[in-house]
Amino acid sequence: MEEENKKILIAYFSWDGNTKIIAQKIQAQIKGDLFEIKCAKPYSSNYQTVLKEAKREQKDRVRPKLVTHVENMEEYNIIILGYPNWWGTIPMPIVSFLEEYDFSGKTILPFCSHGGGGLGRSVSDITKLVPNARVGSGLAIHYSGGLDLDSKIKKWLEENIQ
Repeated sequence: MEEENKKILIAYFSWDGNTKIIAQKIQAQIKGDLFEIKCAKPYSSNYQTVLKEAKREQKDRVRPKLVTHVENMEEYNIIILGYPNWWGTIPMPIVSFLEEYDFSGKTILPFCSHGGGGLGRSVSDITKLVPNARVGSGLAIHYSGGLDLDSKIKKWLEENIQ
């Protein structure tokens, strides 16, 4: 794929700001369009409560209603998708996002913030939701990344976007 033909969307869901920081750092390096996935009903600001909410949503297969939408998804061929690792996988707002659009022929590059669970099963769960897309290798960042965050992002982008 030629550089001038690449249109990149950096879409992310962030509960406490860690994933947002990573998304902004990715944008600073790759110059894609930044898009925040927001829910109609915000999650609790209490960590223990949000863990319970997330677990219940996964168990009940809830699809949270989103209030932000990409109007021109067909223009993007690379979607860099960010989220916190909740209970070993993607949070349910990411499921809502992935079910809203046709990702056929697009490349999805997942990244997550986590407190110790890495990517968990999130990459395989994304792959199941978008069978006609190419899902690249994921990037797992512990919380907000640490001092080597920029170099981790640079290496990951170089490996996944030629």
